[in-house]
Amino acid sequence: MTSGAVVCAPLAMERAALRGARTPVLRTGMGPRRSAAAAAALGARPRLVAGVGGGLDAGVHPGDLVVATELRRPDAPPIECASAPLLAGQLRRLGLRVHLGPVASTPAVVAGAARRALTATGVLAVETESAWLAPPADTPFAVIRSIVDTEHAPLLHPGTVARGVAALRQLRRAVPALDAWAAALMPRTLSLANPRSFCAGVERAIDVVDRALDRYGAPVYVRRQIVHNVHVVRELERRGAIFVTEATDVPAGGVLVFAAHGVSPAVRTQADERQLSVIDATCPLVTKVHTEVRRHAGRGATVFLIGHGDHEEVEGTFGEAPDGVVVVPDRAAAALVQPRDPLRVAYATQTTLAVDEAEEIAAVLRERFPALVGPRHDDICYATTNRQQAVRAIAERCDLLLVVGSANSSNSLRLVEVAERTGVAARLIDDAGEVDLVDLAAAARIGVTAGASAPPRLVEGLVGCLRGLGPVSVYEAPAGPEGMRFTLPKEVS
Repeated sequence: MTSGAVVCAPLAMERAALRGARTPVLRTGMGPRRSAAAAAALGARPRLVAGVGGGLDAGVHPGDLVVATELRRPDAPPIECASAPLLAGQLRRLGLRVHLGPVASTPAVVAGAARRALTATGVLAVETESAWLAPPADTPFAVIRSIVDTEHAPLLHPGTVARGVAALRQLRRAVPALDAWAAALMPRTLSLANPRSFCAGVERAIDVVDRALDRYGAPVYVRRQIVHNVHVVRELERRGAIFVTEATDVPAGGVLVFAAHGVSPAVRTQADERQLSVIDATCPLVTKVHTEVRRHAGRGATVFLIGHGDHEEVEGTFGEAPDGVVVVPDRAAAALVQPRDPLRVAYATQTTLAVDEAEEIAAVLRERFPALVGPRHDDICYATTNRQQAVRAIAERCDLLLVVGSANSSNSLRLVEVAERTGVAARLIDDAGEVDLVDLAAAARIGVTAGASAPPRLVEGLVGCLRGLGPVSVYEAPAGPEGMRFTLPKEVS
């Protein structure tokens, strides 16, 4: 589909730097008056402004690119650039150094006290055209500025020429991302899987760390990631949580939280030896699996643990009975495992597996060992099951499914696999910045879901970014509330 998008280059040298772009590049002229005239002539055509600018934030250096999340100008409301995270991510994948934040458009070049005043408002860069080049509301719009000058490398300086050449080279390197942005513009239908994002166990685990910080003060130590999501971890780190690999990394007498995935008895012993104040945030559904394994191992059975051996949940569960548990990662392993006594065998399951995958492995074990004892209730977490069913429910409506979740999140990875087994292309992304605009160019029907450890706000942000690429119709699959709630540990309740 042809979007009709154009790239606006205010100066001739900027237009020259963008030579070779597939998207039409128009020289729009320097300053507000010429920019406003060019905007009027373009009407409602989508547009991306690309040029040079001045850096304001201390972290922005000559040759860096700034992608505007919004444009600010005197005596006018800010202009949102909704697709900015998508464009910034595309630029970063080209190896460019990119900053994402507000950009100021001013009627004239600013310096001295006026420049410092703008910097104090949190603006990353300043220029003299983009706000006046903005299209009508709800029209796709983006802005990239390649930095020439900063407070410590002023515009009126002999080095400006060299910096200007370097900035224009960065603009030239950005051309594939500009073309990808333009090619991704189109009307879309978004299908939101329901349920998605946080489950009760994740909410409980995060709440445990938050309350521990409130009650005991920073630092509060957490063994491994409290849940497998990079955004959650960063937010808690900002509050004062310190994530460690082992209990032995915590100073004696410190406060230690066990993550939602659970730990082995050996880890609990290490914490006791260091006289740590332990708060257990293990998901109660994981605790149930630990209890099953202890029960079966206690009667002398070999326990086949269906799961991935390198996952923290499996490591903790295995530690309940190392001599009596055999990890079974796939059907091939299930066909080969040998118990001590084929008449005393049982199985348990990692809670975050794909339901159909786990059942296929269990079926092999049941066929080989008729005496096999299974869980009283399915080990796979209700939230994992529900989110996988939700993906299947929207799959036929999608050309592409975007799964919000971190790469070490087992349940998020399973959502990708479930989608792919239905024949739908699927991508795992930590946030909107990881969406490849090239994928979007062929996708007018996009499904969106999120793993149980991914914050809901990441889905909201992704939907907002996609709205910045053109009109969006949103379909949300119906679903009843999950309703599950877990009590908090007594140490923080």
